[in-house]
Amino acid sequence: MEMSRRAFIRKSLGAGVLALGAGPLLSSCSGVQRPHFKPSRLSIEEIPELDDQSVAILHYASLAPSGHNSQPWYVKKKGRFDWVIGADPARRLPAVDPRNRELLLSVGAFTENLSLAAAGYGYDLQVQVLASKPTDEEILKVVLKKEQGVDYPLNRIASRRTVRNGLKPEEIRKNDIEKLAKPLAPNFYYFPRGSEHGKCLSEWAIESFRDQTNRNEAQRELASWIRFSDKEAKKYRDGLTPESMEITGFSGWWVRQWYGPKDVLEPGFRQKGIDGTAKIAREGGGWVIVTSPGEKVSDLIETGRNFEKMFLLARDLKIAIHPMTQMLEEEKWRNEISKQHGPKMVPQFVLRVGYLDKYPDPVSLRRPVSWFLKV
Repeated sequence: MEMSRRAFIRKSLGAGVLALGAGPLLSSCSGVQRPHFKPSRLSIEEIPELDDQSVAILHYASLAPSGHNSQPWYVKKKGRFDWVIGADPARRLPAVDPRNRELLLSVGAFTENLSLAAAGYGYDLQVQVLASKPTDEEILKVVLKKEQGVDYPLNRIASRRTVRNGLKPEEIRKNDIEKLAKPLAPNFYYFPRGSEHGKCLSEWAIESFRDQTNRNEAQRELASWIRFSDKEAKKYRDGLTPESMEITGFSGWWVRQWYGPKDVLEPGFRQKGIDGTAKIAREGGGWVIVTSPGEKVSDLIETGRNFEKMFLLARDLKIAIHPMTQMLEEEKWRNEISKQHGPKMVPQFVLRVGYLDKYPDPVSLRRPVSWFLKV
C-alpha cells in the first residue's frame, strides 16, 4: 500500500514539476555542479605519470562540449609531451550519431581547448590526423613544443557553457555577428528570428525533436546518459544532470529524488520534452548554421576547433549558444537542411542564439584527467 501511494504521488506531481522546468523555486535544493569539484589550484589532481602543467592543460581540454556530455575522448601518453587523442568506443552515441560526426566535432573542440591551454603554459601544439575513417579509434597525434607563452585568458575556457533558457528576442547586432563569425568564416550563417529561414528553423527544431523523442532507440540512449541522482552524478561525472538541463530549485530536487531511466521512456516525459522544446525554439535572437568544406575526418576536426573558438567568445558578448542537434541527427531533417544550403555547404551545427541579461556559470560535470588518461 505504501509503495502504491508513493508511486501515485510521483506520477501525479512529476509531470507538473517537469512543466516548471528551470524555475528556481528553492535555491537550497540545487544538485551536484561542477564547482563542487573545484580544485584548490589549477592542477585538479596529482597524477604520477604527468607533471602539474600537463594535468592542468588536459583538464582545460576536457571542458569542451560533447553530445549528451558523453566526453568521448581519451588521451594515450606516448612520451612526456607526445600524446594520442582517441575516441572511447564506450562513449559513442550510435542511436543519434552513428557516423561519429558529432564525436569528431567534439574531439576538435577538445583539441582547440588543448591548444589554447598549452599556449597559456608556454607550449605550441602540433597536431597530426591519424584517423582515415570516422570509426577509427586513434584520431590525432599531438606534440607539445616549448615556446614563448601566450597570454590567453584560460578562465574563458572554464566559464564556457550551453544556455537553454532566458534568451532575449532581440536580433544579434551586426558587429557581434562579425565577431562570432570570424573564427568560422566562410562557414558561419546567421538567420534572424524574424526571417523566413529563421522561422523555418524554429519549426524544424520542434518537429525534429518530436521525431527523435518518439524514436525509442534514441530515447533509450538519452536515458542512459541522464544522471538523475546526486549519487550517479558523483559516480560518473559526465552525462546530463538536472542542473545542466536547467531543471533547478524544487523541480530539480523532485527529479533527483523520484526519477530514473525508465521514466524517460514514459509518454508523459516525452511530451514534456516536446512542449519545452516548442517553447524555447521560438525564443532568442535567431539561428546560426555552421558548415564544413567536406566530411573527412580532418574537416570535422577543424570545424570542431573553429566552433570552439567561436563558442569561447560568446560569453564576452553575453550571447547564449544552444546547439539543437536533432535537425542533423534525424535523416529526414538533415536532408531538408542540406537541400536548403546546396551541395558544397555541409551543415555540422544548428545553434539557437540570443542575448542574456546575465550569463550563468557552468554546472555540467567533467571526469578527472586520470579517468580518461591511458599510460
